[in-house]
Amino acid sequence: MQKINAAFALALTTLAVGFLAAACDTAPPNSSTGNTTSPSPGGGSTTTATSGNGLKIGSLLPATGDLSSIGQQIIPSVPLLVETVNACGGVNGEPVTLVQVDDQTDPKAGAAGMTKLATVDRVAGVVGSFASSVSTAAVSIAAQNKVMLISPGSTSPVFTEQAKQGKYQGFWARTVPPDSYQGPAIAALANKRGYKKVSTVVINNDYGVGFEKAFVQAFEKSGGTIVNKNNPVRYDPKATTFDTEASAAFAGKPDAVLGVFYVETGSLLLKAAYQQGLLQGVQVMLTDGMKSNEFPGQVGKTSDGKYIVSGVIGTVPGSNGKALEALNKLWQSKRGGAPGEFAPQGWDAAALLALAAQAAKQNTGEGIASKIREVSSGSGTEVTDVCEGLKLLKEGKKINYQGASGNVDVDQNGDVIGIYDVWTVGDDGKIKTIDKVSPK
Repeated sequence: MQKINAAFALALTTLAVGFLAAACDTAPPNSSTGNTTSPSPGGGSTTTATSGNGLKIGSLLPATGDLSSIGQQIIPSVPLLVETVNACGGVNGEPVTLVQVDDQTDPKAGAAGMTKLATVDRVAGVVGSFASSVSTAAVSIAAQNKVMLISPGSTSPVFTEQAKQGKYQGFWARTVPPDSYQGPAIAALANKRGYKKVSTVVINNDYGVGFEKAFVQAFEKSGGTIVNKNNPVRYDPKATTFDTEASAAFAGKPDAVLGVFYVETGSLLLKAAYQQGLLQGVQVMLTDGMKSNEFPGQVGKTSDGKYIVSGVIGTVPGSNGKALEALNKLWQSKRGGAPGEFAPQGWDAAALLALAAQAAKQNTGEGIASKIREVSSGSGTEVTDVCEGLKLLKEGKKINYQGASGNVDVDQNGDVIGIYDVWTVGDDGKIKTIDKVSPK
């Protein structure tokens, strides 16, 4: 049903784009004020908004699919930011409108959703996507339509390389550091723990292969050995059985196995490894794509009731920004509990869209793209409060936004640098942070 929905959404979007193109190739962006929509299955969304000239943004995040458990944690951060901004006067004197689209953790659905946001909804900026494979499908569409795309979770180093080549024309940034940093960080963790021989098994997409490359380079540089370097294990993102991949990854008696997965497929692979008796005596190391509260339960328990993945360790981009405490309090008052994984990065991505539009004094993608670096890493007054930042910008002053996830100093390639939390799974199946590690 997911594939049918994605195809149906793509067909509808293509039809809509055709009518729009026939009507007017240079029509001004349609805008709506002060409303948000909820993501709906099939890459679509519903909008009930009144007309206006305010800033219109979108979100393109995984409400369903392989990364839905993480997506559901990020998604609420964007409407919360919009609500906060609108409560203090909006952007350029008008309320901000949000259109939310479910990318289904699927590049085809993501491309259809991005096309809809850019050509039908005519948004100026988009928070998304999380999966690097989906952002890869979406970013060229965003750039062609002059829509600023800011990802809260796509970590593939490919984006840095292509940004250097000028492929995105400045319409790309992210509030999470690339795996060219996280790979060395988890290599440093392996060294710290004394692992000399490591095997890798990764999802075969930009995220998995890019992370693998960064880790291998860093680990070998520090004197480590990649057991399966000549026969890397990379699995199909659409696979449903993983017996062969599991046995290949754990062959050769490694001290540890690095798994670069998404939650649904990664859980199945780890369960297959357990069923073959491969986990005994081998440390499993994971990355940000697996840090979900649901994943220990998805892998399951042993016959004596212990969680199979108890004791695994992993890394995830940390959130240590100056605005984090305020976001935690706001989240508690509005939604209850604490922000989920990558919610601070989602909040910061949406905040940068609003602040850059105000700095540019125009609600367009071109305006946002022209001011992203200035408001995030310039020489202006440091601010942690989005409303304070908007106020100073309205007065003609410059700001340097200090986010909840970090200082979000966006560089010329759209990248930021961060630290990494080290996490583990306890015997009770709960995930907890136990350390921090920096790339070296």
